[in-house]
Amino acid sequence: MENLALIESFSEFKDDKMIDRVTLMAILEDVFRSALKRKYGEDDNFDIIINPDKGDLEIWRNRVVVADGEVEDDNSEISLTEARKIEPDYEVGEDVAEEVKLIQLGRRAILALRQNLISKIHEHDNTNIFKHFKELEGELYNAEVHHIRHRAIILLDDDGNEIIMPKDRQIPSDFFRKGESVRGIIESVELRGNKPNIILSRTSPRFLEKLFEQEIPEVFDGVITVKAVVREPGEKAKVAVDSYDDRIDPVGACVGVKGSRIHGIVRELGNENIDVINWTANTQLYIGRALSPAKIVSMVIDEENKKVEVRLNPEEVSKAIGRRGHNIRLAGKLTGYEIDVIREGVEEDVELTEFSDEIEGWIIEELSKIGLDTAKSVLEQDVDDLVKRTDLEEETIVALMNILKSEFED
Repeated sequence: MENLALIESFSEFKDDKMIDRVTLMAILEDVFRSALKRKYGEDDNFDIIINPDKGDLEIWRNRVVVADGEVEDDNSEISLTEARKIEPDYEVGEDVAEEVKLIQLGRRAILALRQNLISKIHEHDNTNIFKHFKELEGELYNAEVHHIRHRAIILLDDDGNEIIMPKDRQIPSDFFRKGESVRGIIESVELRGNKPNIILSRTSPRFLEKLFEQEIPEVFDGVITVKAVVREPGEKAKVAVDSYDDRIDPVGACVGVKGSRIHGIVRELGNENIDVINWTANTQLYIGRALSPAKIVSMVIDEENKKVEVRLNPEEVSKAIGRRGHNIRLAGKLTGYEIDVIREGVEEDVELTEFSDEIEGWIIEELSKIGLDTAKSVLEQDVDDLVKRTDLEEETIVALMNILKSEFED
């Protein structure tokens, strides 16, 4: 009865954890052999017979019969007198197989054995979960909000697996409630101790690429290829696409009629502004497209240092730079070139840093973020527009312009 009482949960483990019979038997034998080693010092002379479906267990110890008084190892040898208590016709040199009852291991050993069994089952389960999610890295995944913490959201999938979405993997505008479904990509899977640490991301460029695959049939079918994706999550993204079929307009197919196809993706990303451009191996053309909607007058490419000097008419500069500098930063990331914008036809301009005695450094830095680094570039701007595009107050901007006018225009 004690055997059955100990392993009555074998079948439950097998069913709950989806462990195959061979694996379960290997785990059980390993656990029992560990217990035997602790009790007897060695386990090589023990046979363990397990039927996890029925809950049957038999442990047999094999020993060699030796003459009385010559036993040197109680675990592997048995005296002739003791052997004949088991079977009266045993002789010296023969092998004796004797069943070991679990109760002989001691109550404390049995409790430890059960805990070891549970631990091994969980370890096996965690290893399987790790392998499963490791294969899903970079793939879309859905899970439900279980708990909201300050630095992360804890999610549970349909199988009860815990998935973590840290704050920096969430789009700034994301707001989720408990029980709400969340979609992202499995960004990374690591084993911490014996527990898998699964990270879900909504900020990765890969997430946007996977959304294109899901929402646009031609991308899913491979007719259109997503060549590159760069993002500033929740703000702006640029996606370069190409097609091996000249009859297909990859940009038009991705955007759809009146933006119908891309609208769902934009909504999923918290109204992130997505520019879709045609990829090309022509570097000059690619950089020009990446800086869209700005129209470029000319450019000089330094291939060795991966830098490009782009000349634009003054009215095109703000378009190239974009709100808070998003457009030019993303264009640089997309093309792999450091882009320097030069205003065509502007002469005798003065760098803002020349006014550092009168203008605080953080103000100059704030203007530099949106591509305004000279006196004329600032004076060409509208005050209300600068308020919208920067974190500067209207009074600060007006005072700044007055300084520039008095010092620069004189």
